[in-house]
Amino acid sequence: MVTEVLEKVLIEALDAYILETVKVVKSNRPDLCDYQFDGAFQLAKLYKKSPMEIAEEISCVLRESSYFKKVEAVTPGFINMTLSDSFMNQILRDMKKFPKFNLPQVEPTLTYVIDYGGPNIAKPLHVGHLRPAIVGESIKRIIAYVGHKVIGDVHFGDFGLQIGEVIYGMQKEHISVEDVTLEDLNRLYPEISALCKEDEVVKETCENITKELQDGSLEYERYYRKIFDLSKKDIVRIYKYLDVDFDLWYGEMDSRAFIPLVEKILVEKSLAYISEGALVVDVTEETDKKEIPPLIFKKRNNGYLYGSTDMATIYQREKDFHPDYILYVADLRQSLHFNQVFRASLKAGITDAQLEHIGFGTINGNDGKPYKTRSGKTPKLDALFKEVEELFVESKETNKDMSEEDKKRIVNSILKFADLQNNREKDYIFDGKKFSDVVGKTGPYVLYTYLRIKRILELEEYKENGLSDTIYNEYDRNLRLQLLDFHKDVLGAFHLRLPSVIASYIYDLCVCLNTFYQNNHVSKLEDETKKQDWLFVLALAKDVLKELLNLLGIEIPSMM
Repeated sequence: MVTEVLEKVLIEALDAYILETVKVVKSNRPDLCDYQFDGAFQLAKLYKKSPMEIAEEISCVLRESSYFKKVEAVTPGFINMTLSDSFMNQILRDMKKFPKFNLPQVEPTLTYVIDYGGPNIAKPLHVGHLRPAIVGESIKRIIAYVGHKVIGDVHFGDFGLQIGEVIYGMQKEHISVEDVTLEDLNRLYPEISALCKEDEVVKETCENITKELQDGSLEYERYYRKIFDLSKKDIVRIYKYLDVDFDLWYGEMDSRAFIPLVEKILVEKSLAYISEGALVVDVTEETDKKEIPPLIFKKRNNGYLYGSTDMATIYQREKDFHPDYILYVADLRQSLHFNQVFRASLKAGITDAQLEHIGFGTINGNDGKPYKTRSGKTPKLDALFKEVEELFVESKETNKDMSEEDKKRIVNSILKFADLQNNREKDYIFDGKKFSDVVGKTGPYVLYTYLRIKRILELEEYKENGLSDTIYNEYDRNLRLQLLDFHKDVLGAFHLRLPSVIASYIYDLCVCLNTFYQNNHVSKLEDETKKQDWLFVLALAKDVLKELLNLLGIEIPSMM
């Protein structure tokens, strides 16, 4: 990374001075300089000198370096650094030459298991399932890109009460296992779920069915298998539309065999005890500022809950993969649950992995409330896809003539870029019309920029014969500076688990590309060296864009 190189140069320039941490940051005033260093203030306190005196001493040394075009000590003690053209261009040459644009690979290679998606079997996917799918897919791709091993698990919710409710509904309406359809499942779940809220007897019956299924009832296993197969097939279809895929299509049921083993460990270590008829695990810690209730491992009726299956799944993952990290992409509102599960698992010693809850906010409409379709209903994902496609097609007459595959890719770009440009922890407002526009911070704007640059490169004779040391104007320089941030932002997105860092980089790169394009007319150039330099930079930018869009799960259409 550029900052790491500059920090090494600064450490040498400090000479007699000793500073524990040397940190260079990108300037927020690009009109003044490219990078800044403010360590002179700390050194002033340590060495009893004025910050300006120290800043000027260091600047004098830095001015001798070929890395800089200009170095200034600025009141009250900042050091402003402007990179030399030769230094910038050498980094760009290396980016073009080496795999992954010369991204430093992380060491050692670690194993990550990422749990995302988490759809419930027997329930249709709706807008609330969008974020865990696309945020999780992007984080998985970023982890793999920087060089780690990553295993993605959809982790179906297939062990809970909804299964008992659907089985009860099938029996109530005399629907056989052989004859049940997906439409039956989509209808029965909400009907019986509502009935359970009104009728305690029905609710207890559904709970008992669920408990017998969990205990291994062969009869209910037949029902479960058909419900699972029907529901999974439809879920896979929707994920395929979103270009979301998993290494493992496991569910809670796959951890069933490990629940007794985890329970035995909890009991033997005296971590679990009976409270009001339930088996619970105390997870409080002395440093807690508010009360953390115990994790309920087993209910009064001996039924198991999400905490039980999540701990059993952690045990299973440790046994199968020995992961260094297990990440859970789930709603922020589940923070307490994951806190309980993580603490109980670490107390029990069932894993050595780092456990992380990667939380996200909700998707809201323009009214600030959970997103609804035009009809006022919480949309199933199929309906949302259709609505977004209609908005895009309506935005321009020729859009209706696109191929179905190109429309799908653009719908994906609209949904994904709208979501991933936001910090995942924040709620955001989804405005379909706004995010379908080719102007602004949108997926179509980014795709249009990519296709425009691709077209320029197809029309011109780019010879790929290198890059000179010249930078020709401010638009050219701004584009090259933006390319230099590639390493910093990819690694930042990885460490922070924030795809929004990459989405912001992509947008800023597109803004630089469009400004460059509007002010520098490549096709009219007679100076062949200048023309090839600019084609080099455009080709590099195009390749970077494509790679980063892939990390967001966005595919590029053939035309727009």
